Amino acid sequence: MSKQVILAIGANLDSPIVQVKKAFNAISELSDVTLIASSSLYSSTPRGPQDQDNYVNAAALIETSRSPIDLLQRTQSIEQAFGRVKTRHWGERIIDIDIAFYGDETVAYAKPDLHIPHREALLRDFVLVPALEIAPSWKLPDGSLLSSHLSACITHSLFKIDEDLACPSSNI
Repeated sequence: MSKQVILAIGANLDSPIVQVKKAFNAISELSDVTLIASSSLYSSTPRGPQDQDNYVNAAALIETSRSPIDLLQRTQSIEQAFGRVKTRHWGERIIDIDIAFYGDETVAYAKPDLHIPHREALLRDFVLVPALEIAPSWKLPDGSLLSSHLSACITHSLFKIDEDLACPSSNI
């Protein structure tokens, strides 16, 4: 049975706008995955160490028959193909693809580390704002609307990137 899923995507290395767009393409090429919508791109200050560049964030709404664990393995394969290396907790990355929400399901696995809804998704404006752009009426497993959590988010100086004005040589 197919489920709708929201993926949260972020990057702050090696032309992050390009990396996020490449991630959308890679996600759309996964078997048993249909990319329904992709959000605008947003810039945000880092969640973790502040001695790194700002992030480019986005969300993808997909439909898939893949299990949460199988989808996690597929998204991690994309990250590896992009050359992602985790150097420190909440540190810089070429691409990060998280399963933020998987239908109306709650999932918790220690190995692999998979929690759905994503443990911090409801606290991050850089996850919720792009997600609400593409899924404004999304309901969480507890029946609440995703939009009802926006006011409790930690702010990260989030702003929508005007891709027509973004300088290709800049870090974003």
